Amino acid sequence: MAAAHSILMLVENLSVPADPRVWREAQFLRQCGYQVSIICPKGERRDRESYICIDGIHIYRYRLPVTIRKASDYIKEYGLAMLNSFGLSLKVWRRQGFDIIHAANPPDTFFLIGLFYRLFGKKFIFDQHDLAPAMFHIKFKNRMRALYKLHQFLERCSYRTANVVITTNESQKRNAIEQGKCRQEKVFVVRNGPDIARYTLRPGEPELKQGKRYLLIYIGVMGSQDGVEYALHALADLVHRRGRHDVALTLLGDGDQLPILKTLAHELKLDEYIHFAGWVSVPEMLRYLAAADIGLSPDPSNELNDRSTMLKTMEYMAMGKPVVAFDLPETHFSAQEAALYATPNEVEEFANHIETLLNDEDLRHRLGVYGRKRIEDLLSWDCTKQNLRRAYEALTPAYSESGSANSDLSDPVSASAGH
Repeated sequence: MAAAHSILMLVENLSVPADPRVWREAQFLRQCGYQVSIICPKGERRDRESYICIDGIHIYRYRLPVTIRKASDYIKEYGLAMLNSFGLSLKVWRRQGFDIIHAANPPDTFFLIGLFYRLFGKKFIFDQHDLAPAMFHIKFKNRMRALYKLHQFLERCSYRTANVVITTNESQKRNAIEQGKCRQEKVFVVRNGPDIARYTLRPGEPELKQGKRYLLIYIGVMGSQDGVEYALHALADLVHRRGRHDVALTLLGDGDQLPILKTLAHELKLDEYIHFAGWVSVPEMLRYLAAADIGLSPDPSNELNDRSTMLKTMEYMAMGKPVVAFDLPETHFSAQEAALYATPNEVEEFANHIETLLNDEDLRHRLGVYGRKRIEDLLSWDCTKQNLRRAYEALTPAYSESGSANSDLSDPVSASAGH
């Protein structure tokens, strides 16, 4: 028998606690009095234990030795993840028990586990981190149409199985309502706000600037949808066309495009001006952020990015750094006046805005101060986590009959940092 208010969280695309969103959610729910268990894959270099209890949170991990190179790899990876997750869920049910399953995507297949446990009175939360069909479409373009349609079907099934849906922004909430036919009152926006306590403003270390006067920074995944090549082309424009030899770019992160990006940097004759640092620890990331002068968000306009909140943009803002970004709807909502916006996918205009900031210290300062205050007042995790509490309150019998999602709630976003 599960203890009252016991939660099982399912995640596949990152290990925990390496996944910052899942770990923050788990810690907050634990603070709210819930018992929390998590099932996730093992990390490559960290989070290697099969079982560990951290801060009272039980974490069960499985091995997932699959790298996505072609569409069929998705089937293999998701199949292994589902089998491992379901098997471990039986162990958690027996040991700790649970009455709520909280599944984070991708993949959009955890609803199958949710359906099974709903037969036993459990409730299911679909925490939509990404629009998986859009991610698949961008990665494989117009190939594998059948698998793209399957992704759309799985997304709809996830929406319809869920008692409550959690999204990261208003664009994704609209998708849940319009494409998933979810009632508005069952969808809650819980933004990916940074933990502001970590982002202590401090002087930068000049030695991190690669011997240059100015440092640009990029933090995050380097996949086909992330547009890092736009940042490289903008840097080449600054260095070779405009003669700016006083600027360097450091990139923190990794992804399937990294080898291609390193080759491109060499072809653009940027070896002297660029540093691929890979994934670094949080303290090391904060050192680089403190040293940086401008944060870059080169995500191009597409069906995924136009509806996605970029955590890196808010990380720059949290450290008081001005941002240059393409003018995407959710990026613009996050940064507001903390950024200069280029027409989507226009490299020269992106470079123009970088140079404008390089030449104007006062403007850099004003944008940085505005961004920091916006994070503190509206977008930090401390501000957004209360909607997570509301989502869980919507599952209690006081809101709806057991197992249904038709609670008569006011719009949860009206009290949050939503649009």
